[in-house]
Amino acid sequence: MIPRDSTKTIRTLLRGFPIITLTGPRQSGKTTLAKAIFADRPYVSLEDPDLRRAAQDDPRSFLERYPGGAVFDEIQRCPELLSYLQTIVDADGRMGRYILTGSQQFGLLSGITQSLAGRTAFIELLPFSLPELRRANKLPPDTDTMLLTGCYPPLYDRDVAPTSWFGAYVTAYIERDVRQLLKIQDLETFQRFVRLCAGRTGQLLNLSSLATECGITHNTVKAWISVLEASYLIFLLRPHHANFNKRLVKMPKLYFYDTGLVSWLLGIRTPQQMETHPLRGNIFETLIIAELVKSQLNRGEPRSLYFWRDSNGNEIDVIVENGNRLIPIEIKSGKTVNQEFFKGLEKWQALAGEAVDSPTLIHGGSDRYRHKGIQVTGWRESGSVLSA
Repeated sequence: MIPRDSTKTIRTLLRGFPIITLTGPRQSGKTTLAKAIFADRPYVSLEDPDLRRAAQDDPRSFLERYPGGAVFDEIQRCPELLSYLQTIVDADGRMGRYILTGSQQFGLLSGITQSLAGRTAFIELLPFSLPELRRANKLPPDTDTMLLTGCYPPLYDRDVAPTSWFGAYVTAYIERDVRQLLKIQDLETFQRFVRLCAGRTGQLLNLSSLATECGITHNTVKAWISVLEASYLIFLLRPHHANFNKRLVKMPKLYFYDTGLVSWLLGIRTPQQMETHPLRGNIFETLIIAELVKSQLNRGEPRSLYFWRDSNGNEIDVIVENGNRLIPIEIKSGKTVNQEFFKGLEKWQALAGEAVDSPTLIHGGSDRYRHKGIQVTGWRESGSVLSA
């Protein structure tokens, strides 16, 4: 097992909460991590029809089987247990008794919010981060292979090609799970929608444009986007509110959590195709911003990432709120750093004044140095930028 950065955070939270709820996309390693942390406790998969039926038919007797606690995997499959867990932990008072895992935020979060408010801490586990892969000597050798492979754990512990694995993943989870949530009958339209979203990673989310191109209504696009978010396939980066007396773009930007999935959806199958693909810059930006998200989530911190763009086209790829300070981060896929890379950061710093903290440029090469107060960092170290 490749050690996960969130392990320390989870162990700390287990000292102060009776329950930890571990969420994230399917195949991100939630079960493996939960079983490693609770190696001495029973593991119960509620995907198992027999176990699920027993839990639904007689929740009290079911939970009595695990007096010392347990890992309950895919808890959203049996929400009936949540109220009974509340009663048990309230009466018992022990910390660190249960780990719950779930792959979908719908249902799961609403049920836990109602039944376990104040009794559980949440950790979102995404696929491997670059620091995790680097420490395990699993990091792909070059940028294009990294973008093509992505970070899902099965690609690093099995002898399977990304093309084969993502084909099965899309069929088994996206087309099954998401369609069930949305009750979609027209699979072809939904497949086209997901691919259109992949083609827009790193771009402003224009719902009307998506609706027109896909031949569905504006409200349907909103609903489908929400479910892709809840399934941890995409996330939206919101514009930062500080305007510095400029008119700002108000639409969010759309990103996928994993570049391997984006690449597969776009039909990119080799590093050579990636190298010349017109969306390579967007895919590289997706990799880096997903790494920044992982960095915060693995430490149990709330997401505080935004972007900034004014009506004149001036833009900063990422603004990180750090108290009353703002960390601007520019992302450039080129391996060779040139003066043009710094223009956006320099212009934004002039507007922001004293609010600026640790301006950073992340690029597609490996050089690391400081330039006029700006930290220049290669992509391999991007996951460590916010923890430095």
